[in-house]
Parts: sequence; C-alpha cells; structure tokens
Amino acid sequence: MGKLIRISGPVVEAEDMAGAAMYEVVKVGKEGLMGEIIKIVEDRAIIQVYEDTSGIKPGEPVEGTGLPLSVELGPGLLTSIYDGIQRPLEAIAKETDSLFLPRGVRVAPLDHKKKWEFKAVKKSGEKVRRGDVLGTVQETDLILHKVLAPRDGTLKSISSGKFTIEDAVAVIEEDGKRHDVTMLVRQPVRRARECAEKLDPTLPLVTGQRVVDMFFPIAKGGTCAIPGPFGSGKTVTQHQFAKWSDTQLVVYIGCGERGNEMTEVLTEFPHLVDPKSGKPLMQRTILIANTSNMPVAAREASIYTGITIAEYYRDMGYDVALMADSTSRWAEAMREIGGRLEEMPGEEGYPAYLARRLAEFYERAGRVRTLGSDERYGSITIIGAVSPPGGDINEPVSQNTLRVTKVYLALEAALAQRRHFPAFNWLRSYSLYTELLDTWFTQSVSADWPKLRAEAMALLQKESELQEIVQLVGPDALPEKEQLVLATTRSLREDFLQQSAFHDIDTYSSMRKQYLMLRNILATHARAEAALDIGVQLKRVLAMPIRENLGRMKEVPESRLSQLEGMQGEIDKAFDELGRK
Repeated sequence: MGKLIRISGPVVEAEDMAGAAMYEVVKVGKEGLMGEIIKIVEDRAIIQVYEDTSGIKPGEPVEGTGLPLSVELGPGLLTSIYDGIQRPLEAIAKETDSLFLPRGVRVAPLDHKKKWEFKAVKKSGEKVRRGDVLGTVQETDLILHKVLAPRDGTLKSISSGKFTIEDAVAVIEEDGKRHDVTMLVRQPVRRARECAEKLDPTLPLVTGQRVVDMFFPIAKGGTCAIPGPFGSGKTVTQHQFAKWSDTQLVVYIGCGERGNEMTEVLTEFPHLVDPKSGKPLMQRTILIANTSNMPVAAREASIYTGITIAEYYRDMGYDVALMADSTSRWAEAMREIGGRLEEMPGEEGYPAYLARRLAEFYERAGRVRTLGSDERYGSITIIGAVSPPGGDINEPVSQNTLRVTKVYLALEAALAQRRHFPAFNWLRSYSLYTELLDTWFTQSVSADWPKLRAEAMALLQKESELQEIVQLVGPDALPEKEQLVLATTRSLREDFLQQSAFHDIDTYSSMRKQYLMLRNILATHARAEAALDIGVQLKRVLAMPIRENLGRMKEVPESRLSQLEGMQGEIDKAFDELGRK
C-alpha cells in the first residue's frame, strides 16, 4: 500500500508503490476513489483519478487492485445509462437518493442478482472453440444476447434455465483443467477484443439520409467525422443515424458535452421509437453520459468504455453504430491531464500523442469475421462529431481526425442559418468509400447509380462556378443553358439534398427512393436541355407543371414508389407535347 504525496486536480502522485503496474486500477484516499496508474518512476506512481479529488490530502492511503481498467459485459447492458467508467447512473441515483454523483460510491454496472433465462444451443461432450455460441438470452424484445465460449475445449456440462450473470451455465475442460463459464465477462478497455479476420468495407451503412447515402456513403465498419460549429446540427444528425441506420445496436457516448445537451439526449432517447419494430429505441441502445462538469479523467476513459462495449456485441455477430459526441471534449480532457503531468505540449497545447490516440480509437472500427467455428460477421461503424472552436477545422483535433477517418461530412453554419438541413456542404464533404461501394450500389440498386451521382455532382460544381458571375451581373445575363443549370441545381438542393428530420415521410428515404428521385430530376434536366436546343424558350420549360411534381417527390411514401417509377414516362410525355407546340 502506498501513500499520497502530491495532488494536482485529477492527477495525483503516490510513493511506496513498488510492484504496481502500468494502467492498474487503484483506490485513492480514505474514500477509495477510483484511479488508474498512467506513469511509474521507481517506486512512485502518477495516477489519474476518475472522481473529484477535492479534500483529499497528502499521506492518505493508495491501494492497488491488481486489475486493469475494465468493464463488465453481459446481459443487462442494453437500456442502461452509464458514466465514463461504467458506473450505472440510474442505479446510483436510487441507492444514494441524491441528485449528484457522490464520491467513492461503488455500484455494480450490471445487476448481479437478476436471473436471466439462458437457453443452451450446445450439448455436453461437444468440442467448442473460443467464440462459439454456447447459449442465448433474450436481453430485450429486439436483441438476442449470445453467450460465447471464452476458450477452446470440451463442453463437460451445460444447462438451460434461469441464472444470474455470476452463476456457472457451463463447464469447459481444457488440458485436463475445468473452467466454469458465466454470463459475466470482464474486459480491459484499452485492449481491443480479438477477431478472426478484418474485412474490406464493401457494404454500405444505409442511413436513409439522401445527401449521405447518395453522395458521401459510409461503409459498415467504416469511420466518419462530422466537424461543425455550434448549432449546425451535429447532434440531430447523430440521432438520425442512430434511429434509421441499418445497424442492430447503438452505443451513444456523450463525451464532455454541456449538461443541457446531455440532458436533452437522456430525455429524448428513451422516448424515441425504433421505426423498424415500433419498440422503444432504448431496447437496442446503450448511453454513456459524461458531461463537461464531470471529472476530466472519466471523460478520457468514456471513449474506451464505449468502444469495448461495442466490440462485445460485434463479436455476437451484430452491426453496431458508435456515436461519439464529441471527440473535441475528449481531446481537451487529454490536454488538461497532460498539463497536470507537465508534459511537453504539442500544437495548441494538445499532447504530442493526440494523433496516435485518435488513430488507436478509430482503428477499432471495422467489419470482421468473428472468432468461433461458425461463419459470423459483425461490424462497428464509428461516427465521431468534432466541435472545433468557431467552426475552424484547421485546429489539431479536426485535422488529426480527418487523417484517420474515411468520410468527412462538413457541416456549415451558413447552410444551417438558411434552414438547409442536413447542413452538409456538398462541395467540401467527401467519402473515400465511394469506389469500394459502387459494386454494391450497381448490383443492389441500379447499374447507373454511379453515373447519376457523378452527373449531379458535376452540376452542383458548375453552379458554384456560375454563382460568382451571377453575383456580378445577375442571372438574366447568363445564356439560357446556364440559367437551366441554376434551375436544376436549385431543385437538387431543395428537393433532394434538403431533408426534414421531423417530417414523418421525409425523415427517411430508402436507396430505391433516392435513386428514383435523382433519376427524375436529372431526366428532366436532360429533356430540358434538348428542348432548348430545338428553340423552346427557357421560361416555357420552367413553367411546366411536371417541374412542380419534382418538389413533391420527397413526400411520396415508401409504399407508393411506383408513383416515382412512372414519373419518367410523364416527363417524356410532357416534353414531347412541349416540342410539338
């Protein structure tokens, strides 16, 4: 047992710590505050404490646990709300009857007394490999929890029935030794869980948001950064991804956000309805709440807690979406701890290892073939919001994030102020998954998907060039064909790129609907160009009733897509009549 000799906010120093290990969890002071050793010099240890250190004094005891910082994994994780070190906030509130998070309180992250119905899928005497599914538990109405074999060996016994997470549900014999298998797993958070193979990102994450799926697609198991200033729509975008993306589970990390924003998430998420099942979205969601007034060390740990929980469900064969809001606050926590440690600062005071830590976090995303004898595939898609001061993405957190993520969705305050949502700048955003995913799009949606996307982007780029001329001489001074480009791109912006998260129908667009909408807009543009070539006046083209129908396409429900499929015939018919006149 050691003793404290120096306290500097969340960072303390203890002596007489011979035998302690790096990243070992320790109990600090008389209240037993939770801390983690982050530096060792001879018999002295530097400890980052995950709770408020005010009031503790030099000379108080420091006791090692011999364990790394770990999370409890098992049935009961879903629907839970944790802080950054997996303390269950609702359970603590009930036990302490306090509005605040008291220091030194220890409540198990999972309910160790609750009994779960375990159904065995293997039989005694079978050979099992690490990662094989031994049995299942119906954790919520939406998610079947799979209990995995922790090692290779022979299954000596297994039984169905009601068990707590600490009860042995099976016994595996390996090299003559018997090992009890429980539903509870303790996993160190700073070490990634193993998988059999990491796969190429060849499947898209279907989000239902047209600007993303059509122009800047995210791959399942991919990484995405959403930098943007305050009020530009980062949180609403993540809510939309959580609600509509084709993943089975959502892990939402509120990493250092202001208390009022996190309160909004905590009050809204339990009331969101999963559109696929009609059940509460929380039945497939885990929330990790870490506001800006919580200890900064716990904020730094929250990212690792969230990704470890996501990996646990990935290994069951689920697709998981991990939302981190926002990694800027996480980096600020590292900056503060680095300052307390008197480390040599890097750019703008951030630690020199900022880029490495960001890369280590994002590389834990991916689509994998899981361990086990059966063919099981799972994925973790990381969508990280970044809050650069003043919206300037030239600062270190944004730049280092963009180096390691493959999709950049550039939120812009000017678009948000014009009430254009999602406020992604279509000329600054990009996706490096586009070519990898084009095979899927051409096989699953339409062979001309890439061609339509390229044509639309070319028109939007042309509009940007024409805007400079328009500002000088006005639109009427342009040739009619260029005026037509401006009319078409206005339709693209208002009828396709703009999408209301609060409209019952427009909030989600299937891939098929997105394709038909874009095809109809571009088909109208092509026929309009041909009409101008044969001498039809532009004002007659723009006055055609068919153009009004383009603006109503977003209100067509998914059950009536035949209406959109038939529009191409209507467009051709309308322009044929115009040509005859």
